Formats: sequence, C-alpha cells, structure tokens
Amino acid sequence: MIENALKLQATHKTQSVLSRIHNKWKVFVVVLMITAGMWQLAQGLYVHVKAELAQVLLERAWMKTRNGEQHVAPWPWADTWPIARLQVPRLGVEMIVLAGDSGRVLAFGPGYNFASVLPGETGNSFISGHRDTHFRFLKYLQNGDVIHIETQQGKLKKYAVESAIIMDANNASVLSDEINARLSLITCYPFDAINPGGSQRYIVSAVEI
Repeated sequence: MIENALKLQATHKTQSVLSRIHNKWKVFVVVLMITAGMWQLAQGLYVHVKAELAQVLLERAWMKTRNGEQHVAPWPWADTWPIARLQVPRLGVEMIVLAGDSGRVLAFGPGYNFASVLPGETGNSFISGHRDTHFRFLKYLQNGDVIHIETQQGKLKKYAVESAIIMDANNASVLSDEINARLSLITCYPFDAINPGGSQRYIVSAVEI
C-alpha cells in the first residue's frame, strides 16, 4: 500500500513537472511568435518610411535640377542624381528617373542607362526598373498609352507605347533609332516571380508623338 502510494505520488510529481515545462514552452513559443511578428512589422514600417523619405529627397533634388543645378545628389552619400520625371497619366504613375542602373540606384527608382541617349533626345533611351516596385506598372501598359517625360530643361516630351516583348536576358536587344526619340522601359520577367532577377526581360517600346 505504502509503496503504491509513493509510486502514485511520484507519478503525480512527474506529471506536474512535465506540465509546468510544457506550459513554459507554450509561453516561450507564443512570446517568440509575437517577437517575430513585431520584428517583421518594424521592418516593414522601416522600409516604408525609408521609401517615403527617399521620395521627398528625390523631389527636392529634382526641383534643384530643374532650377539649373547639375548632378544634384538626393542625399550626401548618393552616387546618382535625377535625370528626368516619368509619368503615365492613365495609370496615375509619376516617378523620378535616376542616373545609372546599378542595383543601388534601382532600389530608389528607375535608372537611366548611360550607354543610351538621355530621355527626350533623338535616339533610344534605356530605362530600367524593378518588376515588383517602380516598374510593376509596365504589365498594365497598353499599345497607344501615352508616357510623359519631363527633361532637366523643363521640356515635356510625349511618347506612345508601340509594343511590349519578352526576351531572353542574354539576347535582349532594343531597337536603335537615329531619327525618332524613343523610350525602352526594361524590367525582369515574369512579374510574379518569387526570386529576383531571372533569365527573361520585359521590354516596352514607345516612340515620341
């Protein structure tokens, strides 16, 4: 009898200890999940605030550029500057085009390729952007849509979308034009891909009207 009572008591103690450990683990997991959620929320807010602040600084740099200043860095450590303002009235799109198309530049806006002519000039101007941010609107462009380019000199150029093609990144090419002013807007494809980059490019071609 006594032996059975001792065994029963020991069993109850063991179950009690295990129950406390289990409860502690449940609390730990809940706290961990809440902490992870708060971290993700903070990260999202940080990215959003950073993007909003960048746009304010880009607009200021653009206004200085329009007033005649050259190579106006939007922030002290920036290795880029505003080249033009791009607008698509039908889609409500408006953004600053930056000099260069490196990854650092494209994080803040579409970038102009130095190997091409400046937007608004005769020839073909190449502008690239990320498919999941600034150039996501390319998937909604239709033939005939009008794209506005405001140059550094304050001139407004209008372009009509002619075509949109998908090409392999290694063989991607754009139409050269020595008579007309053209835009080639380039982004990665497909638009809903999870991984960055990829082997395909989506190229929208527009000609001045």
